[in-house]
Amino acid sequence: MPFFAGLPDAASARATAQIVTRTHPAEQVILLENDWGNSVYFIVSGWAKIRTYNLDGKEVTLNILGAGEMFGEMAALDQVPRSTDVITLVATTIASLPAADFVHLIETEPVAGIHLARLLAKRLRQVNRRLRLRESDSTSRVADVLLFLAEGQGTMGVMGMEIPNLPHRELSSLSGLARETVTRVLGKLERKNLIQRDGDRDVLCIVSHEGLESLLA
Repeated sequence: MPFFAGLPDAASARATAQIVTRTHPAEQVILLENDWGNSVYFIVSGWAKIRTYNLDGKEVTLNILGAGEMFGEMAALDQVPRSTDVITLVATTIASLPAADFVHLIETEPVAGIHLARLLAKRLRQVNRRLRLRESDSTSRVADVLLFLAEGQGTMGVMGMEIPNLPHRELSSLSGLARETVTRVLGKLERKNLIQRDGDRDVLCIVSHEGLESLLA
């Protein structure tokens, strides 16, 4: 897990001694809003989405997390109920660390505190960027979601940066657009050779990162 990188071996051993790892099926609810924060979670493999609801009761996807990423740290730190739901998108292996052990690690190891601060700063930048684009056109918003996923979960492939080929309903929720609009924009981006979808491996390849960046209004 990247969060533990650079920590002294003894500190890593103490922190991970109580970790429990489980594999969950797709569409499994891992956390519910208003649950208490008894653990912090790390994704070993698979994908999960962070979900909430707007005032009209419509589901809103806030983030998609993959291998190496963590969630549940805020409730552990400020000892308040969870603010979102977390649901697996595919079969996902998740390691859970007791909240008390996580907090102790942050309090005693400066490197862990720096890692957490960088994570929170990254998420704040992502939120600010997406808020700025909420009034942009549909192409800009879909392009931004793809770049957002590439920043968090992109891996370099032969044709370019590869990200999970998420269902259009998830991209719709992330972008705040209708599913039909997302499908239309993805088709346009593919015809322009900015992206390429590989159904056999269930990935979407960003052929031109610069091309997507240029679409952001």
